[in-house]
Amino acid sequence: MSHVRQSGGAHEVVALDLPQASPRQSLNWTISYRAVAPVAMVCDAIIIFAMCILSSVAYNLETIGTRGDIVNASGFAAVVAALFISLSESRDLYKPSELLNLKSQFRRITPKWIGIFLFLTAVAFTMKIGETFSRGATLSFAASGLAALIGVRVVWRIVLANGLAVRNFSGRKIALIAQKTLANGSDFLEALARHGLQPAHHFVLPSSRKDAKLWKDFAAEIISSIRGSDIEEIIMSANLDHWPELNHLLSELRVLPLPVNFVPIGPTSELFNLPSSTIGDTITIELQRGPRTLLERLIKRVLDVLIAGIMLVVLLPLMLITAVAIKLDSPGPIIFRQRRCGFNGRKFQILKFRTMSVLEDGEAIVQAGRKDTRVTRLGKWLRRTSIDELPQLFNILWGEMSMVGPRPHAVAHDNQFDQIVRKYAYRQHAKPGLTGWAQVNGYRGETRTVADIQQRVQLDLWYIDNWSLALDFKIITMTVIEIVRGQNAY
Repeated sequence: MSHVRQSGGAHEVVALDLPQASPRQSLNWTISYRAVAPVAMVCDAIIIFAMCILSSVAYNLETIGTRGDIVNASGFAAVVAALFISLSESRDLYKPSELLNLKSQFRRITPKWIGIFLFLTAVAFTMKIGETFSRGATLSFAASGLAALIGVRVVWRIVLANGLAVRNFSGRKIALIAQKTLANGSDFLEALARHGLQPAHHFVLPSSRKDAKLWKDFAAEIISSIRGSDIEEIIMSANLDHWPELNHLLSELRVLPLPVNFVPIGPTSELFNLPSSTIGDTITIELQRGPRTLLERLIKRVLDVLIAGIMLVVLLPLMLITAVAIKLDSPGPIIFRQRRCGFNGRKFQILKFRTMSVLEDGEAIVQAGRKDTRVTRLGKWLRRTSIDELPQLFNILWGEMSMVGPRPHAVAHDNQFDQIVRKYAYRQHAKPGLTGWAQVNGYRGETRTVADIQQRVQLDLWYIDNWSLALDFKIITMTVIEIVRGQNAY
């Protein structure tokens, strides 16, 4: 391989050595790096069709003794596959870099898969065609299909990691045009080799930005070296500060019938890692992503309503008994209302069974502490068992809260904590929850020190960044355990 090095007004060609794969490695499978995404899509389609038909046939053989309508099952599989693959592709889940991230794959495909089935269930109910599909076969397909999709991603992770390690991706000869600092970077050259890119020519960009003749000679040298060769692609990497000169160089390279790809470096290169979209003819860059996608919010909202509704029906007798007991125990209202901050700082009135002799909701509020004399006799037991929090199920039904999320603090405490804890306001990127990740990790109740609130905020932000349905169910399960233990509940 050759390396063109700048030397005054001319360029000399020197050898460029890249690590080569061993003879054993060269006998392994090879695939184009760019073919990974299409192959992954085809694999998903095959898996979805296979699991749908197998689930339908197995369920029908078990219940009615026949295979059932395979054509109908195939049509349903086609709809599910089209929705799932298109949604996943739109979020770049088939990119090799994403397929290598198992945690991200699990977290992102699960809500999409569940959302598709919820959506199709709603469509079937609206169009009154639910009788066409077997509920048992559909549920079996939903569970087995998700398990199979997760399983194939484990396989992809192993295959891609191995392929990158031993350079199994098929080679493609390129010409590399880069700044001197990058040209000498072995890590970058190693990355090119691992992804199947073989720099047959390597050109170092001129250091002078004002010498127009030098740049013109540089372009002519590149064209002369590449024209008539077996180079398949040109990759250019440089700081965007050189864009005027690079743009002129690109115009000179148009005489070559080859694709030219640009790899930005420097501070502004981070912008190219962010998602982009268009508003008319204008390109916009997503500098900060919303907390969740529309589909993820819809799934979480549906589950919130279902769980809160079921809990209200089951626990209504307990709530009525509690209301009567509060009225008999001490004077005052049954329900305590206090202003809290919700999603995006929206104020709402949180509902709790009254457990104290005071109803504080001003600019200064004293948190309840151990052996607090303001807590009523019944209130101690209600706080110990968290029964006082049950009215917040109505806050969940009204959309002000969620089953799981950062616990909301009084407005007075929000103002106080925001002054002493960095990124405290980021908690408002999600709806506040009846329970939360911080609470099940021991940070429940009074925050006596700055370190306590800092740790609580850190746990809340981790939950927001790593949210998944599985995590929500885990927190709900851990909450039951915490209620039994009763730590920091006073």
